[in-house]
Amino acid sequence: MKKITVVLFMLVVLTGTSFLGGCSTTNYPNIPSLPTNVSPDAPVADSLEAYRVQIGDVLDLKFYLNPEFDETVTVRPDGMISTKIIQDLQVYNLTVTEINDQIKELYRQDLKDPRVTTVVRSFAPIRIYVSGEVNSPGEFIVVGQALTLTQAVARAGGIKNSGQADKILVIRRGAGEQGQIFLANYDAATQFADPRADARLAPNDVVFVPKTGVAIDYVKFQQHFQQFTNFGTSVGYSIPN
Repeated sequence: MKKITVVLFMLVVLTGTSFLGGCSTTNYPNIPSLPTNVSPDAPVADSLEAYRVQIGDVLDLKFYLNPEFDETVTVRPDGMISTKIIQDLQVYNLTVTEINDQIKELYRQDLKDPRVTTVVRSFAPIRIYVSGEVNSPGEFIVVGQALTLTQAVARAGGIKNSGQADKILVIRRGAGEQGQIFLANYDAATQFADPRADARLAPNDVVFVPKTGVAIDYVKFQQHFQQFTNFGTSVGYSIPN
């Protein structure tokens, strides 16, 4: 009788990639070199859109001729503020000029010539959430401008090898809690150097990096087969001559 030892191997096939093809290099023929002989200066816009008040912003209301009406208010989760005169005023997503116009009109019942200026004392922190196939998922807080896609991924420690970087999901909550979902391409922004793909996120966006098809198949393999088989030992059996 001869004893034959059968050793089981698992072969991982990387779809669409030639493992033995050698290292590849990404070329960027249309991108200029970074200047080294000048002080760095980011491009400046000719004009920027007026800031729109967000939930959690703190506003100072200043009445020049009637300082007794001065007060500080916070934009509530429903997008409204309350003052000494006004019970509820919707200010969410309005500019400071638009808020001033509304307050002037409403205060005319109590003041002959209301002169008011709204000042944003402090800005509400912006929260971005990154989950899925990243190295450090979590909540990331900034003040001022929201993160872009690549900035959010960098905060999360980068994408794992198991992450599908060209089909990232961005989950966004609109007005009335109506959810929207978008596709984002991290590879286009980083590998193909397309700045338009590095979209700016909205407050409270959830960035989800899904698994690649190979990673999903491997999870299924673990769940349905590997956990019941010990690959660390050889399987031996004998057959008669």
